[in-house]
Amino acid sequence: MSIDVRITGSGLFTPKYKITNEELVESYNAYADKFNAENAAAIEAGEVAAKPHSSAEFIAKASGIKSRYIYAKEGALDLDRMRPLIAPRSDDELSHQAEIAVDAAKKAMQAAHKSAADIDVVIVSCAYTERAYPAVAIEVQAELGIRGFAFDMLVACSAATFGMHRAYEMLAAGTAKTVLVINPELVSPQVNYTDRDSHFIFGDVATAVILEKGETATSEHQYQVLSTKAVTQFSNNIRSNFSYLNHATDLAPYAADMLFHQEGRKVFKEVCPMAAEHIETHLQAHSLTPTDVTKWFLHQANINMNTLICKKLLGRMAEQSEAPIVLDEYANTASAGSVIAFNLHHASMQSGDYSILCSFGAGYSIGSLVLQKI
Repeated sequence: MSIDVRITGSGLFTPKYKITNEELVESYNAYADKFNAENAAAIEAGEVAAKPHSSAEFIAKASGIKSRYIYAKEGALDLDRMRPLIAPRSDDELSHQAEIAVDAAKKAMQAAHKSAADIDVVIVSCAYTERAYPAVAIEVQAELGIRGFAFDMLVACSAATFGMHRAYEMLAAGTAKTVLVINPELVSPQVNYTDRDSHFIFGDVATAVILEKGETATSEHQYQVLSTKAVTQFSNNIRSNFSYLNHATDLAPYAADMLFHQEGRKVFKEVCPMAAEHIETHLQAHSLTPTDVTKWFLHQANINMNTLICKKLLGRMAEQSEAPIVLDEYANTASAGSVIAFNLHHASMQSGDYSILCSFGAGYSIGSLVLQKI
């Protein structure tokens, strides 16, 4: 029995502040000079490693990233702070993460021709949530006036696709009629702006999609979810240790190993073949080959990863029109990257065209959806 579940709308919130590679490097290099001067004796004695300089060219070559958006720019480039300054809000105010989630959600609802009364489930699925509870999803649900239920999910960079998987399953089971999946990626507070190898990676953003049964869909652009596929395999190569337990362990919450850190070369070597095999197997389940795919909406972490994965699948370099790249402007936006690419580039697809929306990241975790435009 065929299950007709569709993505019928998407929304994108882009912060008003941007940091270019040049700005980031100027700040980091000044910090490195200050650090090296203050720790000259320890560096000379071999007790502390000197901080090397960076360059905008190094960042672009290593990652493909040229800029990133940030929710709060103040403080992030300040040599005496090196982290964004985000003013706390009272319990009675809308939280920062809920604010950006609501913006993206409203745009997705408008695109799908849906009101709050049409939606019965809200999933906030992202790499980090602002607090443990109450769920950000329930806060968003209340702000939008949606009935039913809501919950948060954390699956690092695969959170968006995993959230869509849950939506697909609820719709297929008949336990929901319309599901709003939101990915408010407020990741800049987890960035170590004093580390040359990671300070440039992330940007802030929020994305949202509406999933519903085909029988209720009325939007201009509709994409049937032919199936979903997910896999996880434990790895410590991408890790973030910031936790409420820091309060009990007395560990410094802003220490390098508490924030985002990774073994980048190991991640590249291990994830690329894993993701390529995952995608090829998923397509084969529908008797499709990579050449049948019109659009590749891939996770936006590193241009070299995307290039290699596409080359493994297609046997050649993918054109920008086939595999849209948004990380040059947005940087790595955790789980939202593939949804940004979808949001900005899906409209050019024709009826009957196939696409794949795939994320891969910490865990390791990989999630994909095979889509066909109606």
